Amino acid sequence: MKEQNYLDHLVGVFGQPVAENPGVIIQDAAFAAMGLERWHFLTLDVDKDQLENAINGLKAFKMRGINCTIPHKIAVMQYLDEISESAQLIGAVNTIVNRGGELWGYNTDFAGMETLLRSNRIALSGRKVLILGSGGTCKTARAVAKDLGAKEILIASRHPSDGQISYEQALKQKDVQVIFNTTPLGMYPNLDAQAIDLSAFPALEAVVDVIYNPLRTKLLLQAQEMGIPCRNGLEMLVAQAKYAAELFLDREIPDSEISRVHRKLCVQMENIALIGMPSSGKTTTAKMLAARMGREYVDLDELIAKNAGMSIPMIFQLKGEAYFRQLEKDALRSVCGRQGLILSPGGGIVKDEDNIRLMRHNSRIVFLDRDLDRLAKADPSRPLSASAQAVQKMYEERLPLYRKYSDFTIDNNGAQKETVRRIEEKIHETACH
Repeated sequence: MKEQNYLDHLVGVFGQPVAENPGVIIQDAAFAAMGLERWHFLTLDVDKDQLENAINGLKAFKMRGINCTIPHKIAVMQYLDEISESAQLIGAVNTIVNRGGELWGYNTDFAGMETLLRSNRIALSGRKVLILGSGGTCKTARAVAKDLGAKEILIASRHPSDGQISYEQALKQKDVQVIFNTTPLGMYPNLDAQAIDLSAFPALEAVVDVIYNPLRTKLLLQAQEMGIPCRNGLEMLVAQAKYAAELFLDREIPDSEISRVHRKLCVQMENIALIGMPSSGKTTTAKMLAARMGREYVDLDELIAKNAGMSIPMIFQLKGEAYFRQLEKDALRSVCGRQGLILSPGGGIVKDEDNIRLMRHNSRIVFLDRDLDRLAKADPSRPLSASAQAVQKMYEERLPLYRKYSDFTIDNNGAQKETVRRIEEKIHETACH
């Protein structure tokens, strides 16, 4: 039997930089989830002066193909033998396939974005579309909007040129129906950034933000609060990875793989934050859930104490509750941009709505509900629940907040193992929502 050439199964991506590019990490995970573990996904940092050498290496080593990301999507086109229609339309290539020494360039971002729109029933036909940003992803969004029959396409830029408009002008377009954010505004760690205020658009029907960390940018959180259908860029990234894999394999992969892999990645990437009263079982449940799902566990109170260099009771005694709440918010902000965690914040996290917004960026919020008569009657070590009367008052004040801010409630009056099982089941059931 002829020995299999290792390089026949070598694909990957080059750009500058790519080592910590989350899109690369997700594409690698998507390949593995689609059963392509035997394919070797390589990441290469290639600066602009090395681009021609990288292309020659692709040919010389007879690699099957490679993805191309920022900043080479346009410059690489001059070295290719054939370029697909969609790549020509956009003016950029993100996937290169080596066919017997001939390099063919494609743009799977186009198909990825179309898939995202169609699967979420976001219609562009006859709509007025506003695209925020004028970079490479803007070109994809514009090409897709045109292909899907948008009535009018506006591009907003900080430095408008060639028919683009300013953000001030964009805010006056009251009849905009679909908005695409292709800027990095709102991307971790700049969670407070937002490209535009959606309240300026009363006719708005849908919002697409290509960012996927956080899973819900400030822009998307505003859309959700306004009841406007919205989606992040994760499904687009999974879809374009599927289309790239088809080109590398020279065979079709079922479209159902996109939704399956997308749901799998949603579950893996989204944090699970447990809220509830002191002694409701958050810590025990969080540790068991982390062990069951193979995740990192973060106890926010432990992090606060570590950062402050003193215990929680000592912080309350020496500095007061207001000081503690600021430390709590700072600690939450330091972890909420991370993904795949099990978070156990203190019971009073719900007293500040800003904390809820921070958690919502990347977390599914679960209320662990335990009956009052099963909670600790008093705990001298807890500054706000040192007496039975304090516990009763706290329960009455916080219960409506736990219910209001949680994505779902899990009763925790029974066996702990059953509680953990039901949380995991619900997380899988509601993935990507």
